[in-house]
Amino acid sequence: MSLRAARRAVALGFALVVCVLRYWSMRLRGPITLEQRAQWLQSASRTVLASLGIQYRVEGEPPSEGIVVANHLSYLDIAIFSAIMKCFFVAKAEISRWPYFGEAARSGGTLFVDRSSITSAESVAAEIGERLALPVPVLFFPEGTSTDGSSVLRFHSRLFEPAIQAGAPVTAAAIRYVLADGSEERDLCWFGDETFLPHLWKTLGTVGFIAEIRFGEPRVYSHRRDAADQTREEVVAMRESNLVLR
Repeated sequence: MSLRAARRAVALGFALVVCVLRYWSMRLRGPITLEQRAQWLQSASRTVLASLGIQYRVEGEPPSEGIVVANHLSYLDIAIFSAIMKCFFVAKAEISRWPYFGEAARSGGTLFVDRSSITSAESVAAEIGERLALPVPVLFFPEGTSTDGSSVLRFHSRLFEPAIQAGAPVTAAAIRYVLADGSEERDLCWFGDETFLPHLWKTLGTVGFIAEIRFGEPRVYSHRRDAADQTREEVVAMRESNLVLR
């Protein structure tokens, strides 16, 4: 396991350097638009996943606008979703302070929210509202935290409000990990008090896994609580059903 983890750590290091070089090459050509940031994040995520041998399978159509909400298993979800589709993320404020990854998220157009602050949530909601005018969806994890996958927590509704006000579509998405050696999904999830670097090292040492992602149909809602409750039910149903992959 340690040898496998070391090899992947080296591959990841090279991939991150390539991503930085691509970003600065883009910066040198002039100001970067939000859409270009989302495009860079998608390219970077695909490079990182390829370096780690992480595969993904998709059912349904990834949306190109509105809001996307999904269950949350790990920081890996961010790279997986952004590899599949151009999008902007809403992430907890702590991530902005992570070495490298915080700056990478910021460079990719991520919005950071302090979940303990109503003012911060309102500010981010206003920014989401502005970005809904772009042909790039905003993706967030309304559980508010990552879990072990045994259940889908209640969805917080505050960040649904911009879509309600704009009449923008909301798409539910479900993600699931399938480990190559038959281990339980929770063995790869990042939850509880586990710290980032030990979990990353454990992940680098796994035999391998496939992320299965399923998208529902975009829907427009009249009330944010209805949107939160109904998309959660949809995610639960998609997680529980067998995935028919295209």
